[in-house]
Amino acid sequence: MTAPSTPVHTLTYSKQVTMTRIPFNADWTVKPKVSGFSDLMGGDAAARSVTLPHDAMLSLPRSAADSEGPSTGYYSGGVVEYGKELFVPEEWRHRRVTVEFEAVYRDAMVFVNGSFAGQRRNGYTRFRVPLDPYLRYGQTNTIRVEARAHQDSRWYSGLGIHRDTYLHVTDLVHLAADGVRVLTSEVDDEGAVVEIVTTVRNDDLNTRTVSLHTELRDHQGVEVAADAAPLTIMPATTTVSRTRLHVREPHLWGVENPYLYRATVGLREADAELETTTVNVGIRTLRLDPRHGLRINGRTVKLRGACIHHDNGPLGAAAIGRADERRIEILKAAGFNAVRSSHNPAGSALLDACDRLGMLVVDEAFDMWFEGMKPFDYSLDFPEWWERDVEAMVAKSFNHPSVIMYSIGNEVPEAGSGMGGALARRMAEKIHALDGTRYVTNAVSSFWAVSAEIIDDFKQEVSALHARGVNDVMNAMTEIFDRITTSELVTERTAETHAAVDVAGLNYAEERYASDGKRFPNRVVLGTETNPRNSARIWPLVRDLPHVIGDFTWTGWDYLGEVGLGRTDYTEDPAVHGGGDPDYPWLLAWCGDIDITGHRRPASYYRETVFGLRSEPFLAVFRPQHHGKRRLEMQWAWTDTVAGWSWNVAPGSPVEVEVYSAADEVELLLNGKPVGRRPAGPQHEYRARFDLEYHPGELTAVAYEAGVERSRVSLRTAADVRLGVEADRRSLTADHYDLAHVTIELRDDDGNLVHDDDRVVEVQVTGCGVLQGLGSARPVTEERFDAARRTTFDGRALAVVRPTSPGPIRVLVTSDGLDPVAVELEASAPAEDGR
Repeated sequence: MTAPSTPVHTLTYSKQVTMTRIPFNADWTVKPKVSGFSDLMGGDAAARSVTLPHDAMLSLPRSAADSEGPSTGYYSGGVVEYGKELFVPEEWRHRRVTVEFEAVYRDAMVFVNGSFAGQRRNGYTRFRVPLDPYLRYGQTNTIRVEARAHQDSRWYSGLGIHRDTYLHVTDLVHLAADGVRVLTSEVDDEGAVVEIVTTVRNDDLNTRTVSLHTELRDHQGVEVAADAAPLTIMPATTTVSRTRLHVREPHLWGVENPYLYRATVGLREADAELETTTVNVGIRTLRLDPRHGLRINGRTVKLRGACIHHDNGPLGAAAIGRADERRIEILKAAGFNAVRSSHNPAGSALLDACDRLGMLVVDEAFDMWFEGMKPFDYSLDFPEWWERDVEAMVAKSFNHPSVIMYSIGNEVPEAGSGMGGALARRMAEKIHALDGTRYVTNAVSSFWAVSAEIIDDFKQEVSALHARGVNDVMNAMTEIFDRITTSELVTERTAETHAAVDVAGLNYAEERYASDGKRFPNRVVLGTETNPRNSARIWPLVRDLPHVIGDFTWTGWDYLGEVGLGRTDYTEDPAVHGGGDPDYPWLLAWCGDIDITGHRRPASYYRETVFGLRSEPFLAVFRPQHHGKRRLEMQWAWTDTVAGWSWNVAPGSPVEVEVYSAADEVELLLNGKPVGRRPAGPQHEYRARFDLEYHPGELTAVAYEAGVERSRVSLRTAADVRLGVEADRRSLTADHYDLAHVTIELRDDDGNLVHDDDRVVEVQVTGCGVLQGLGSARPVTEERFDAARRTTFDGRALAVVRPTSPGPIRVLVTSDGLDPVAVELEASAPAEDGR
């Protein structure tokens, strides 16, 4: 039977070049899931063609009445089904055919030709489903995947097949799933031993003898070591082969120089190549102790960490490779050297980017254990599934040099009990048995660890604060939390959990850093989650205490859901106290150093200054429209400031400005005239504030050290507005990975930003690409990411373009009253061996 003419995935098999892992993202459909009865009654919804990774939740409505509410950004949950047709040639009858899903959110059910074939409950875990028992050879086969999201997440989860999917077609003798593992433990200046452990499976009825070929090449493709060995494998058995390759004068992988080798492992039988796979190899060593902290390649490294959620802003939960890569590029440029995948295992695309770019990773397993956070969340599945999900996390991360640590949980209440300590030991030992090369932590909240014992007293104390303003309440609550955090009760209740892991992860507990070092001399501490408002106080502790290895701020990158976590409210009514969940249409958490479009907010430059990585001052201007009102800042809020001097207020209006600088003093000039001079630097938490009147022109900050000018920066008022459009890349690859991020800005002819005169922009993509998403960083909006029109926020918007085939792509941006601007892109065909 020949392949039908309907759109199906067809593959060509050759004995000499065997396909083993094929991108399987194209030609899917998605539609709402309805019952079989509804199908019979004609209620079936139309299916839409999609390319994976895909987030079906973005197409669902948002509503103030939605049961998910502020947690998910007022997006509704639902059930969807994806479909795909695959023509299976007769030659595959003696092959092994498996589909691999990097992640499906959530409760994935996989059917092949109508028969149940596999399931995965976790929405962030990689899994494989063997297709062989269900295939019809020489015919078209149907794969159906169901996914659901419903009151099961504390943040925007997305819905559907949101990470990459692959098809594996192998010989009966083949590399086992995740069957190539690379170890680089023996390293010194003269050489390194790269140990490649390969697991081979024989599903044939006969004993087979094959040869295993292994080679290692450097970054330029030059072979540095190779080996070959015969393998005789009995029927229906698995064997393990260890190859030790010696590398002279190795290039070591690290944050500053993320050097990657490339290992190729192949199976051959006679003259036929059965299977080949390649793995990036980073040669590096890890050491950990309370005297030197974390050492990579023998040098102490302090983790300048960013907690990040999994969504990609305008793309929702779709983890398209280039979006993850761009995010890591921007985070690293902003001064971070580590990310924590909060609070679920990171995707392979993100880890690949961290390997290439030199970003360290704490890969986190769970947000809850047995105690649920939402009515239908993963806690219902944890007892049965946690071991399999830990196994999947470790198998995915094992060959990534960027991964230095696993986290077994985030703020789980069980951390304060003996049974929780016992479970922590069990989980940590499970990970150590699977991967003895990395460390284990547990992100513990002191408050939640003892909440069952102190909750009544805590409620009474907080209720007594209600007569005060929200800022006073927040400050008082911080004092209460600090008192609980440093209490003897917390010390006792968390001792067993912390002893179960290699690194004591502390959420919002910097008050314990110094005392823990004295009371527990063998304890290594990591600030797994901290408040951005306290960075000037926290970072010196990390820098100066050897047993404290790093700090992870909440958050490095803004995200969907948990809306208004870092917002600032304004009021002129002294009776208004603020707090609580913000109303619809709030969309974003609004607490990231970097917004969802990738633009660095003032908090990012402040942190860069605190890290000691920025020498120039930074100017941040409070929005003058709110001057004189009470600012009600939530706990994770940064100041509501903008780096701009183009305001739609009358000249002479009062305005407040803050300058971030590590210098002794900063001077503020307006149109060349002094406004004032204030102390800055670490003694003043790296900031100086000024009150002045707004007048168009040039605002300048000058930094002084010992009375000598060191640097200066300026903001200038914009003149007539025009559209500024710039793509982060003009040349693309027409594959499942690539994207172009097109930044749209309102600027004048001199490049000054028009940040207080937002406009609706429209984006049209023609040629060999599609508009994958269009958004801004506006935290409160009813505009959709899947529309072609968007209102800028603070003068900016972002269009994401995805290539569909090789050829030219034209991106046209228009806005009423402004000249249109077009950007020309070009997509080339992917390499034959894929990406």
